[in-house]
Amino acid sequence: VQLQASGGGLEQAGDSLRLSCAASGRTFGSYAMGWFRQAPGKEREFVATISRSADSTYYSDSVKGRFTISRDTAKNTVYLQMNSLKPEDTAVYYCAAGRYISRRRDDYDYWGQGTQVTVSS
Repeated sequence: VQLQASGGGLEQAGDSLRLSCAASGRTFGSYAMGWFRQAPGKEREFVATISRSADSTYYSDSVKGRFTISRDTAKNTVYLQMNSLKPEDTAVYYCAAGRYISRRRDDYDYWGQGTQVTVSS
């Protein structure tokens, strides 16, 4: 499966932004989907994940209550709604597809190219 992330941009603290990740192929529903992010000089970290059937979601503590992950199987797309953005949310955001819902990078088999989110104070 190929993944194409989009929707990044330059925002101010407190703003909202929605990222999208479009998946190619007919097997989108077979994959759990995740969002990760990587800030300059830091390792790529888990942000959110959603199960294949969308009945389970997990979030990192740093975004819980502010970010929402969702998926639209008809559109082969996973979303990350980001509210109350903070400067520390600045990073390149990556979407990923894996066989099981997981917080671990190594459990994801396919990765998108990343989209930059910059939040100014």
